[in-house]
Amino acid sequence: MTARFTAHSASRRHFLTGAGALLLSPQLPAQISTTPDNFAERDDVRAFCAELAAAHGFDEAQLLARFAEARLLPRVIQLIRPPSSPAVKSWTRYRSRFVEPLRIRAGRDFLAEHASTFERAEQTFGVPREVVAAIIGVETIYGRQTGDFELLSALSTLGFTYPPRAELFRRELGELFLLAREQGRDVTDFRGSYAGALGYPQFLPSSWRRYAVDFDGDGRTDLMNSPVDAIGSVAAYLAAHGWESGEPVAQRIRITDEAAAPLVAAGVEPSIDTATLDTAGARPLRGGDLIAKPATLVDLVTPDAQTEYWLGFRNFYAITRYNRSYFYAMAVYQLSQELKQA
Repeated sequence: MTARFTAHSASRRHFLTGAGALLLSPQLPAQISTTPDNFAERDDVRAFCAELAAAHGFDEAQLLARFAEARLLPRVIQLIRPPSSPAVKSWTRYRSRFVEPLRIRAGRDFLAEHASTFERAEQTFGVPREVVAAIIGVETIYGRQTGDFELLSALSTLGFTYPPRAELFRRELGELFLLAREQGRDVTDFRGSYAGALGYPQFLPSSWRRYAVDFDGDGRTDLMNSPVDAIGSVAAYLAAHGWESGEPVAQRIRITDEAAAPLVAAGVEPSIDTATLDTAGARPLRGGDLIAKPATLVDLVTPDAQTEYWLGFRNFYAITRYNRSYFYAMAVYQLSQELKQA
């Protein structure tokens, strides 16, 4: 997922969805040095190609030839760097960007257009259609904004000229070559976000390889052009990350800031039991009982306003595997509730 260095990952809990498992040596150089602009002439790129060829049967000379076509993209570095003056985090402002009329209207149209696909995905993976649609809506407005960066160049720029995340992006670069080979496509065909995310659901190459499904039955996975594959793949991803069919996602509660602080510090894994919440004075916002399931205490902060507190259950946690931002996961959940009302 939900990419993870897109604008909506600015809140304090973020992660790059599906960070790859391709094992490339951590000893490869990760520092900017005085090296040629042509990637194929760089020592660190040559070392990368030699290791990728040895590990996965690529032709080393052909890999270097592809890197000769890659371009250094300064704009990618500008976009990936943290802002010099970070914006004050605001749940209200963040929510307004994603739970808004355009995405709600487009989401309802998307659900109607692909109703049979959503029904099949729900039956196959147990994930409600509105949650799948909400993720695609938050990520790309249902395929309208998928990014136009040539991924070989973007990932080469990040993997070899951006030390803070070089190892991660080199790993995704290797995954891109593997994905291109598996797809029978040229590695330069892939276009997406500046951080390497692809298609309707903004999967990284590693996530595409591990979780994408051929849901339209045409013999290959295509997240860039097939909304059917995208729907099935988002559902498959959430199922693989622990989605519990028929179980709740979140419950809004009342609790004092003082009582909430140590519970928030417990982290994202749902581990707080109902007895602990009760002792802390937590109560459902609209009456009734606390849902008796292990929970995360989610704090949604807006400056000069009262913090919203929610209990996030196992399904909320599954959404945070797509993007580890509480803001992101709650925006997906709340957009899904708007889509459910259609």
